[in-house]
Amino acid sequence: MSSMTTLPKHRYNRIAGLRAAVLGANDGILSISSLILGVASSHTQGQTLMVVGVAGLLSGTLAMAAGEYVSVKSQADAEAAEIEVERVHLDADYVGERAELAAIYASRGLTTKLAEEVAAQLMAHDALGAHARDELGLSETLRARPLLAALSSGVSFGLGGAVQLLAAANADVPRMLIVTATVSLAALAILGAVAGRAGGASPGKGAARVALWGALSMAMTSAVGSLLGSHIGN
Repeated sequence: MSSMTTLPKHRYNRIAGLRAAVLGANDGILSISSLILGVASSHTQGQTLMVVGVAGLLSGTLAMAAGEYVSVKSQADAEAAEIEVERVHLDADYVGERAELAAIYASRGLTTKLAEEVAAQLMAHDALGAHARDELGLSETLRARPLLAALSSGVSFGLGGAVQLLAAANADVPRMLIVTATVSLAALAILGAVAGRAGGASPGKGAARVALWGALSMAMTSAVGSLLGSHIGN
């Protein structure tokens, strides 16, 4: 009896949503935790600290979603413009575009004859799609999706930031620094591990990388908050 080997699966279909979700969650955790640590280090009262944290969470969630939408929408518009240019080229010089596509296949290792046959058949099936994919590098799987990116970033930012805010709300100001830093580093490590596993990379390396940069960011913010608090207090 022959044994079946489980082969690894491609994860291209996850890239768009995964990138936005990881970016949003990472920003949510770091933004809110750094905000809390910075303000707490300046010896601000607990009630004021919570108001600042909630305001930061709401504004950050909306800003993250809006920024991601605008960014990815610009990419989508650029892709659409390139496809329209290619449509014009096909209408103006179909034969020349077929030769251009055949040259691309030949440069990838096909014989000249086979490259011409492949180009002819693919263009007969979907000329614009063939050129978008093989000449421009645009595919349906990896195309820009503004709404998906905005939703993923906004929701993940809100969830990531809410974890830090809830942790800080249940601690008095003297303990808030330790609680927030601990919860933040744990959340960042989990996020890095999950993102690494979902993307096919090492969970351990992903966790270490995200936690390291998060710790550096929080340490710098706390130092600045403490410095400003001392100067303002004087």
